[in-house]
Formats: sequence, C-alpha cells, structure tokens
Amino acid sequence: MPRLHRLDWENAFHHVMTRGMEKRTIFEEDLDLYLFVDRLQKCAIETGIHVFAWVLMPNHIHLLTKTGGVPLSTFMHKLLTGHASYYNRKYGRVGHLFQNRYRSILVQTEVYFHSLIRYIHLNPLKAGIVSDLADLNEYR
Repeated sequence: MPRLHRLDWENAFHHVMTRGMEKRTIFEEDLDLYLFVDRLQKCAIETGIHVFAWVLMPNHIHLLTKTGGVPLSTFMHKLLTGHASYYNRKYGRVGHLFQNRYRSILVQTEVYFHSLIRYIHLNPLKAGIVSDLADLNEYR
C-alpha cells in the first residue's frame, strides 16, 4: 500500500517531529547542534519557511513551522539530508540517521498553536535533561 500524501499548502502551520534511528543520538557534540541551527536558518531562508519554535534534543527534533510557497517536504529534505550527510561523514558511518519519515501534524487552532509552543520549549524539562526552569533557560 502506498504512503498517504501529507497535507500541506501555503501558509499552513505544522508541528514537525523526527528522531534518530532506534532513538539513537543525532547530535554528538555542541558543534553538531550549532551547525544544525545554521542549516535550519539557511533552509528556512531558501524555502520561505517560517520557524516559530524549535527544540533540538539529543535524539529527536521538534519544529513549529509555517510554509511559504515551497512545500514543507522540500524544506525537510534539505534540512535532514544535509544533517545526515554531515553526521555520517564526520562520524564515519553510513545509512539512515533518521527513523522513518519525519512526522507532521497540521496546527489548525490558535489554542493548539500556543500549547505547542509551550510543549516544544518545555521538552528538555519534561524529558529530565534539565532539572528546573533556570537550567532550561540555559539549555543550548
């Protein structure tokens, strides 16, 4: 059975998630994070995608995006393929870095939009990576 098409159109808001194969780490060191953020910015500018919120966890990513004239899939392909290529070269590995396709959920209400921003930003606290809000404020 073929995969279902993703729902996407211009000016659509999406909660986008992806994680490492077998929940493995996708960022080994701070440089990996900084380069991913740089790639995120460049891909957003190139595709006209707006990123309202994001969090980079050791083994997964959450984004809140709004599409422009370019489909979300184009943006995600550039972002994830670029990071996987960099990561595989740097760490001498081959194969897929990310598990399955990225997941996206349409954000259709303002209530969900605001809840999602909180959820994304509090993710390191809920996952136990930081111990309190002061530590969360310093989370890279």
